[in-house]
Amino acid sequence: MLLITRDLPPDVMARARREHQTRELHLQTPLTPQILLDKLDGVDAILCNPRDKFDAPLIAALPASIRVIATLSVGLEHIDLTAAAAHGIEIRNTPDVLTNATAEIALMLMLMAARRAGEGERLLRAGQWKGFAPSFMLGRNVAGKALGIFGMGRIGRALAHMARGLDMTIHYHNRNRLPPELEAGAIYHADDSSFLPAIDFLSINAPGGAATQGWLNAERLAQLKPGAIVVNTGRGSAVDDEALIAALQSGHVAAAGLDVFNNEPALHPGYLSLENAVLLPHIGSATVETRNAMGFLALDGVNEVLNQV
Repeated sequence: MLLITRDLPPDVMARARREHQTRELHLQTPLTPQILLDKLDGVDAILCNPRDKFDAPLIAALPASIRVIATLSVGLEHIDLTAAAAHGIEIRNTPDVLTNATAEIALMLMLMAARRAGEGERLLRAGQWKGFAPSFMLGRNVAGKALGIFGMGRIGRALAHMARGLDMTIHYHNRNRLPPELEAGAIYHADDSSFLPAIDFLSINAPGGAATQGWLNAERLAQLKPGAIVVNTGRGSAVDDEALIAALQSGHVAAAGLDVFNNEPALHPGYLSLENAVLLPHIGSATVETRNAMGFLALDGVNEVLNQV
């Protein structure tokens, strides 16, 4: 039996019901042990998403029948992998299939932040637009500028490919330099001190975890050019919210476009009053095609494990 914690796209739910006996929780609130543990009789697989935290105590409490936890995500920070391995539970996730959709959101946020699109729409909807004026709502060009990508993995490289269509120069900062065929002419920086001052736009595409926790802090923000624009579609945990809010308030960072946040969905309230912050509710992979592909890949992972002899 497959336990599904939350509503999935209709095509994914239909396939899950065809291939498995399902138990569906339809959760709208955080997953808790009390909610989960009394629903696991006869269950051998769980299909979850990043809102569902499987820490070591919860994994230790799972019945021995559970053979696999599949998550509708690339990231695995919400699952204690060490505890899962210790209890013989295999983990499956959904890499690769959300690359282009997330890169599209990053590019959209760059354009929206640079051209003050969110601010303009709010003004228009409020009935406050007074008509064209030469000095009205001046933004910044994107074409021809320098884009810095922190985390040149699949999504970072897809964003770089899209940005080259805008004649942007690509810089990137990784733990390791890419081979030339993946670098595709992008300029590698081994350290922040050369990377950050060289760019007009910063896109955070790095994975989560301790290595990137609070990476964009006050010290690194100060190294950006005055008027730089910051976009984050990677992990909210990579940003020191207080520092970024202060930089947006001062104007040192001209604008930010954010799709991910610390403590989602309870983002820092300081962002909400900033006209120069474009805020999206974590929809980087939210297309019909991508969410279906993620769901199907997660089901493939479940089936792979359950069909092992």
